[in-house]
Amino acid sequence: MEGHIHHSSSVFDVGGVLSQVLLAFPFVVAFVIYIYAYQISKEKGRDWPVYRLVLFVVGISFALVSVIGPLAVRVHMDFTYHMLGHLLLGMLAPLLIVLSAPMTLVLRALSVENAKRLTRILRSKVVGFFTDPIVASILNIGGLWVLYRTELYMAMHESLLLHLLIHMHVFLAGYLFTISLIYIDPVPHRRTYIYRTIVFIFALAGHGILSKQLYAHPPAGVPTSEAQNGGMLMYYGGDVIDAIIIVILFYQWYQLRAPRPSLVAN
Repeated sequence: MEGHIHHSSSVFDVGGVLSQVLLAFPFVVAFVIYIYAYQISKEKGRDWPVYRLVLFVVGISFALVSVIGPLAVRVHMDFTYHMLGHLLLGMLAPLLIVLSAPMTLVLRALSVENAKRLTRILRSKVVGFFTDPIVASILNIGGLWVLYRTELYMAMHESLLLHLLIHMHVFLAGYLFTISLIYIDPVPHRRTYIYRTIVFIFALAGHGILSKQLYAHPPAGVPTSEAQNGGMLMYYGGDVIDAIIIVILFYQWYQLRAPRPSLVAN
């Protein structure tokens, strides 16, 4: 099908100013909270690694680039740019933000009583359910299958509300998926490395198969050339980001299993 998704420039359109501002707002709020927590932590005399601050700023920047500005406009006119936005918003930005350990920083900045309240929330069954690797994978990879293999992809270009919900889902599902696999912040509901690795393998397969599906069978309204470029970008770009997660996951596993040097008495 060689049709193309129609796009106009009204502020009320899915790619207009209003949608960009609404999508950017949560990330700006997250940035303010992180910087504020960083300052509070410093005032309490608790040092915070600068590299984690840099990771957070870069991660938020990638998320913002994908939802506001020239790229945010192009994603509605070219599937290749749409897939680039997906990689930034749903994979790279979540990974960098996870590596910045935002929950650890917030817990440091809070008072003891508020930190206990937040910890109780993190230990709840609801949080445990959504951070299970299987559930997170279904929300993340399964959500992409629903988006691209149904009429939902076309519908999101016609409905502002649907456009907003899908973009926030892409980021949140990517974030949940990442924290379910690699543990940087405190994790009350821990799963074994074998369990996480097995689930990750199936998730990788689901992501790879979908990218090939998009290459061979473009979504409705997407030109074949754009679908092929987008499919390749999803396949190879996703592999690069997934490889980083694999390295971190296996390094953490190695650290856990590595023999500790024994103390020799003089």
